[in-house]
Amino acid sequence: MSTTETNSNTPTTGDQPTLHSGTWVVEPAHSEVGFTVRHLGLSKVRGRFNSFTATAEISDPTTASSVQASIDMSSVDTNNPDRDGHLQSGDFFNAETSPQMTFVSTSVTDDTLAGDLTINGVTKPVELDLEFHGVTVDGYGMTRAGFSAEGQIKRSDFGIDFNMPVGMDGMLISDKVNISLEIQLVPSDAS
Repeated sequence: MSTTETNSNTPTTGDQPTLHSGTWVVEPAHSEVGFTVRHLGLSKVRGRFNSFTATAEISDPTTASSVQASIDMSSVDTNNPDRDGHLQSGDFFNAETSPQMTFVSTSVTDDTLAGDLTINGVTKPVELDLEFHGVTVDGYGMTRAGFSAEGQIKRSDFGIDFNMPVGMDGMLISDKVNISLEIQLVPSDAS
C-alpha cells in the first residue's frame, strides 16, 4: 500500500495526490461490503451489507496504519427479503442482540490487511488480501483513495452453524464464506 502510487485517472497538472497521513473515512455511496456462499454446493448466493462505517488512520510508513469498521447486521441484502429476514434471525446473525459486526486491524502490509473480526459476540483473527488502486481527485475536487480486499472465513467459527443435510452427503449452505470489499476512502475533513 505505497503512499506514492496514483491512479491513471489522476489529473496530470500540478501535484499528484497521494495517500497522505491522517484520518480517512469510507465513502459508502462508492463502496461495497459483500459476501458469497455456496447453496447446495451448486451455485453462489451473493449478498452485501448496505450500512457500514470505516475509518483508516494512514501513517508513514503505511505499515503503521490502522483500520476500524462497523457493519449493521440488519442491513444485509441478498435480493430476497425472506432470506434477509432469516439471516437477521438467531439462526444466523442474531441481529437483534448482536446488531454490529466489527473489524479492528492488527497489521497492514502492501498486500494484506489482518485484524480481529467480531460477529455475534465471537472474535476471531482474519486476514484479507489487499490491493491499493491509487488516489485521484474527482470532478468536484474531492480526493479519493481506492482499495479492494478479499478473504474467506468459516461461519461456524463465529457460532453461525445453522444448516440442513441435503441428500446423502451434502449440506444446504457452505460453511465457507467469501468476503469481498470495494472501498473508497476520503479524507475525514472532507466528508
